[in-house]
Amino acid sequence: MKISVIVICYDMARELPRTLQSLQSSYQLNMSEDDYEVIVIDNGSPNPLADDIVESFGPQFRYVKLKSPPPSPAYALNYGVKEARGDIVCLMIDGAHLLTPGLLSKARDCFTINPDSVVITRYFYMGPGQQNETILEGYNKEVEDGLLAKIDWPSDGYKLFEVGMPLVFKDFPVYTWFYKMLESNCLFISKENFIGMGGADERFDIPGGGFLNLDMYKRACDHPPTQPVLIIGEGSFHQLHGGVSTNVPPDEQTRRVDVYKEQYRSIRGEDLKPVNKDFFYYGNMPTPASRIHRLNNRVKN
Repeated sequence: MKISVIVICYDMARELPRTLQSLQSSYQLNMSEDDYEVIVIDNGSPNPLADDIVESFGPQFRYVKLKSPPPSPAYALNYGVKEARGDIVCLMIDGAHLLTPGLLSKARDCFTINPDSVVITRYFYMGPGQQNETILEGYNKEVEDGLLAKIDWPSDGYKLFEVGMPLVFKDFPVYTWFYKMLESNCLFISKENFIGMGGADERFDIPGGGFLNLDMYKRACDHPPTQPVLIIGEGSFHQLHGGVSTNVPPDEQTRRVDVYKEQYRSIRGEDLKPVNKDFFYYGNMPTPASRIHRLNNRVKN
C-alpha cells in the first residue's frame, strides 16, 4: 500500500520548503521512502522553486511545473492524481501547511482497516488565533518565523500544537477534535474512490478554487463506498503566505466568501451542507498541547 501526497503550490518560496521538510521520511514516523511519494505541482508561480531544492528532500519527491495552468488548483489536483503511483492519494490543495509527524502512518493504518476510508486531517493556523484576525493585530511572517525558532522546529513536530490554533467557524466556535468540519487541507482517499466520485470539479475556476476544497471534501465523504475517519492528535498547520481567503482581513474575507457561495450554488443548485455520514475517529493526543479541548477554558478566561 503506497501513498501519493499531492502538494499544490503557488508563489510559496518561503513556505513550501518547510512543508516538504514535514513530509520527509526522517520527520514522518514509521514511514520509509518506499512507503510513499510526494508529487509537488507548481500551479504557474512567477518564480517557482528550483528543481534541485524540491528534489533535495528525498528520492520520493517529484516536481511538476505546469505551464499556463488555470488559476484554480482543480486541474492541478486532477493532474497529480493521474500521475500518482500510489493506491491512496493525499490531497494538499494548499502547499503552505506543516504536518505533524504521525499523520502519514496513522492514515495508512486507517486504510489497512478499511480501504474505503476517507482520512481527514484537522486544520490549524500557525499563530495565536484565526489568521485573518491575527494579521490585524501584528501577526506576520517574521513573527511566525520566530515561533518556529522558539519550538526548534522541526526537531519535534508535535510542538506545532504549542504555537498554533485550530480553525473554528463563527457558527461553531468550539475547540474539539470531535466534529465534522467543512474542509481539510490534507485529505486521504483511495485513487479509485477519487476517480469514482468524479475528481476535483474544474468548474470551480475562481483563483484559489473558491469552495473547491469544501466541495471535494463533502463529495469524498458522501461518496457511497467511503467511510470518513478523522485523525485525532495530528494536524496540518497553515503558514502565513497571503492566501486568497485565509490571509485577508475579515471584511474582505466575507466579501470573497459570498462570491464563493454564489458559485457553489450555481454549480450544485443548493447551498453547501455538512457531510451526511457519521464519522469514525482514530488516533491519540500525544502531548498536553494537542488536547485542544483545553483551549475552550483558556479562551473563556
